[in-house]
Amino acid sequence: MQIYKELVDIVTEANVTKDKPLKEHTYTKLGGHADYFVTPTTADEVRQVVAYAKEKDIPFMLLGNGSNLIIKDGGIRGIVMYLGKMTKMTVEDTVLRAEAGALIVAASRLALEHSLTGLEFACGIPGSVGGALFMNAGAYGGEIKDVLVSATIVDETGNIREILAEDLDLMYRTSNISRNGYIVLEAKFQLELGDYDAIKAVMDDLTYKRESKQPLEYPSCGSVFKRPPGYFAGKLIQDSNLQGFTIGGAQVSLKHAGFIVNINQATASEYIALIEHVQQVVYNNFGVKLEREVRIIGEDKVITSKK
Repeated sequence: MQIYKELVDIVTEANVTKDKPLKEHTYTKLGGHADYFVTPTTADEVRQVVAYAKEKDIPFMLLGNGSNLIIKDGGIRGIVMYLGKMTKMTVEDTVLRAEAGALIVAASRLALEHSLTGLEFACGIPGSVGGALFMNAGAYGGEIKDVLVSATIVDETGNIREILAEDLDLMYRTSNISRNGYIVLEAKFQLELGDYDAIKAVMDDLTYKRESKQPLEYPSCGSVFKRPPGYFAGKLIQDSNLQGFTIGGAQVSLKHAGFIVNINQATASEYIALIEHVQQVVYNNFGVKLEREVRIIGEDKVITSKK
């Protein structure tokens, strides 16, 4: 109980939960429990929780919106911090600022409200602003790196700093945020003034494309694999006759082969086994190694921890 009490002292009792089911916070609806689930509401609380975990040598993980993530059935030990209560966004001239817990979709809509162009590509990305920076999220030819100016972060030592976008190594679906142990607090985007109707038309078109082609009726992690050079992952999977292939409650989508969907209370183990099967079959057929875009974290089995 000591850890719980000390976390409550930092973020209040309303913002600490023990044994939190993490499937409530993942798009796949998969995952075991977190020992301590912490939802800070200010940058200083984030800083204090990071410093506390480091001082006490407690395992620590940041959870975004859970859209590009598989959490194993054994859950996550230690402290899981979720920034879903930090969602403030502001617009000044052509600069949009958004806290890490805000949805990147919401940021694109706010840009539209102010007739600002540059974030249209993000109108269908189901992740948080912090998560979008973490993986340099992109769609339909646009990427976060195209519009990001800087990020306010907490570093591994608990210090709050501002890092320029050019220093985050933003490349295809990756950045140095994880490698450097950064926790994104806020993003600053430079957009351009545009025509409201034109911006809305682009967003409506992208939304239609997404809804018509992606299996949004089932829980999933989104696009499972990165695009292999010279190929399309979905086409390789489709040509391997894997659409509809099922392990337990996990299935290669019949609507889009690049997606794996949770059709019947799948476990994380089943979902991961299907990913690995797809990778092996595609490699056997075409000699192409599919690299996961989705992250897999957590414990394979539940381990009772001291509370």
